[in-house]
Amino acid sequence: MSRNRRGLALLVTVALALAGCTADPEPRREPRSTPTPGATPGVTPGPAGVGDPYFPTAGNSGYDVERYTLKVRYDPASDELRGDATVRATAGADLPLFHLDLAGLTVRRVTVDGNPARHTREGTELVVTPAAPVRAGAAFTVQVGYDGRPEPLRNETIGEGGWLHTADGAVALGQPESASTWFPVNDHPSDKAAYDFEITVPKGLVAVANGVPRGQRPAAGGYTTWRWSEAAPMASYLSTVVIGKYRTTTGEHRGRPVFSAVADTLPRGAADESIARTVTVADYLESVFGPYPFAAYGGVVVDEPRIRYALETQSRPVYSANFFRGGENTGVVAHELAHQWFGDSVSVARWEDIWLNEGLATYAEWLWSEHEGRDSAQATFDQQYAASDDGVWRVPPAAPGAANLFSESVYQRGAMAVHALRVTVGDDAFFRLLRTWAAEKRNGNATTAEFVATAERVCGQQLDDLFAGWLYGTERPAPPTRR
Repeated sequence: MSRNRRGLALLVTVALALAGCTADPEPRREPRSTPTPGATPGVTPGPAGVGDPYFPTAGNSGYDVERYTLKVRYDPASDELRGDATVRATAGADLPLFHLDLAGLTVRRVTVDGNPARHTREGTELVVTPAAPVRAGAAFTVQVGYDGRPEPLRNETIGEGGWLHTADGAVALGQPESASTWFPVNDHPSDKAAYDFEITVPKGLVAVANGVPRGQRPAAGGYTTWRWSEAAPMASYLSTVVIGKYRTTTGEHRGRPVFSAVADTLPRGAADESIARTVTVADYLESVFGPYPFAAYGGVVVDEPRIRYALETQSRPVYSANFFRGGENTGVVAHELAHQWFGDSVSVARWEDIWLNEGLATYAEWLWSEHEGRDSAQATFDQQYAASDDGVWRVPPAAPGAANLFSESVYQRGAMAVHALRVTVGDDAFFRLLRTWAAEKRNGNATTAEFVATAERVCGQQLDDLFAGWLYGTERPAPPTRR
């Protein structure tokens, strides 16, 4: 996630309180990492929540989702959404009942393996009781029919997110949660799944989602259905839908489709030019991090006052128009594309480890700046180190607390920690580590402890003191000394 920061000539990422050359046709799925010691997601039937220390009720236990098939019809004039969601999952234990996250909306019917199931609501939980318990290890399919006017989620720390009704359509976006405002979901990044989307909207509007575009077809009543498919496992908060009047560009790069969209309300210029460089930036990052992890490229620029950030929605980041009002800005593009490796392909197992996403993506901006002939990564580190106030050093990026989840410490101190690692181990070992981390954790989840262990293994040295100071300490560490 990125946002504008006043007073800087270049837009750099800070926290906002809200925000291989071919992909495998059937990407491998990594086992989900444990959010908390001794509490593996998907093995406890019944209760909501996977036990994430920062968001204890986020997600649901007892099962592992393989694929969501989402068919929604949206009328912007009335703000009415009608949906049919099919959830294919595997039970991790006997399930006499199970939970799905769903905020608002009215559930009309639920079936499990084609049989009617009882359902009740408990706040933002949809509790489903199948006609017969689902046995441990069994694959099962849930279908939910629902409708209503979606309501955004409001979090005291994060802000407003989820489905937002806009002047000409809607935007579904947000972190750490947003998906539950428009479809029933296991809403925690530890349960990644494949997605198919069918978004039906009035003719003349564009409907963009994640993954590979599968075309459009006419629908009844003067509507058009837009189809999309993301085969690589995706965390639910990375799913998106953008509906409205957009100018679109399509193409192909390295055998993958490219689809981008810019709000029609924006004049042609900086936004279009910046998004047009998506594949150029991605190619550079591929030279640093290893093969691009997904089957499509693109970006979406929205002109919506409530969205003042950019989010790394998988394969097709969404950007606020604010990033481009001062001219071309490929720095934010580099940040969100770096997340395709770190955050999307390699996802956090628990929100506490968000620095793994934001520190590495922020550092990618520094690398891109150097690649473009502007400030070197060392110069940017020196600037950030000198400018950081005591508040940055009091918040450990690897243990920020829920209230500081998107704080400057997570972004800028996280990036400084990455640079300190680079200086300590040397460039050869450092860049080998980044490629190894992206390859070994592809399509999976990871923790800080796993990153530290991988760094020590790949770099061949003990790094406890380095990480203790830069990731967990509450005082300013001494700047690293280049080898």
